[in-house]
Parts: sequence; C-alpha cells; structure tokens
Amino acid sequence: MDETTAMPPAPTAEPLQAAVEKPAGPSVRVPVWLVAGLVGFAAGAGAVGLTWGLSSSADPAVPETFTLTGSMSLNTGSTKGAACAGRGGYSDIAMGASVTVYDEGGRVLATGTLGGGKPKSLDGCDFPVTVPNVPKGPQFYQVEVSHRGRISLPKADAEAGLLAVSLG
Repeated sequence: MDETTAMPPAPTAEPLQAAVEKPAGPSVRVPVWLVAGLVGFAAGAGAVGLTWGLSSSADPAVPETFTLTGSMSLNTGSTKGAACAGRGGYSDIAMGASVTVYDEGGRVLATGTLGGGKPKSLDGCDFPVTVPNVPKGPQFYQVEVSHRGRISLPKADAEAGLLAVSLG
C-alpha cells in the first residue's frame, strides 16, 4: 500500500441503529378505503348541511305569509243535511267554492276555498274559510267568495283570522 493513501481504521463496534419503540397493546390497522369513505361522508354531510342552512334562512325577497281564516254565512237559500250548501241562486256557495284574496290595487295575492258547511238557524249554513300563503304587507285586503263581489278587510283583522262574510 502506498503511504500517501491512508486507510480508514477498521470499525471496532457495530453501527448504531435507531431505537424504535412499539406501542403497548395490539396494533390496529385501518384500511385506507374506510378512512377515505368516512372523510368523504363527513365532507358530503357538511356540504348538504351548509346548503340547507343557507336555503332555509329568511330571504328578504320572499314575503312573510299568513293563513287568512274566518267564516262565510249563508243566511237563506240553503239545503241542510250532511252537505249543507246553497241552492237555487246560491248554488255556487258550497264546500270547495273559491275564495280569492286581493291587495289594495286589485292584484290577486292568494286563493283558497270554503270548507264544509254546517247548518244554522232555519235556512242557513256557516262555512269555514281558509286561504293559505297570503303575503303580509298590504294595509287592507279585498276578499271575494265565488263571484259574489269583494269586501275590504283591514290588515290587523285579516292576520287575526277575523274574516266574517255573510250572504242572503
């Protein structure tokens, strides 16, 4: 060997190895597909929840509504029995007859119907009135049962369910 080239000394001990401690207890391996599925499920549920929350919040462009309720009394010209209803010139006054709600300007806001009539007095019927989804806002409403003409109802009375219409 050449004196200009020095050889490294021979190792005297074994090389050091990194100490790895194993956790106590049994080892659990979770499949990658299960982790990916759970993460995907959580992300999807979060997206659905966010969309639902945003869509169900009050939208200022959609007016608040109420259900107009009250009664229609037919004082004469009705039949009695299981189907209390108008007869003759009042035959349009019966369960299912249209009830239309207008704003101050005459624009249709909502429609509903008369409920089933109940006999009253000698020759009359009382009908419940229900008109859902009437937008709040106008200071008064116009209400028409069948084709019998409109009556005016103040906002407070309409929203309180105080419609009382009579005919005959």
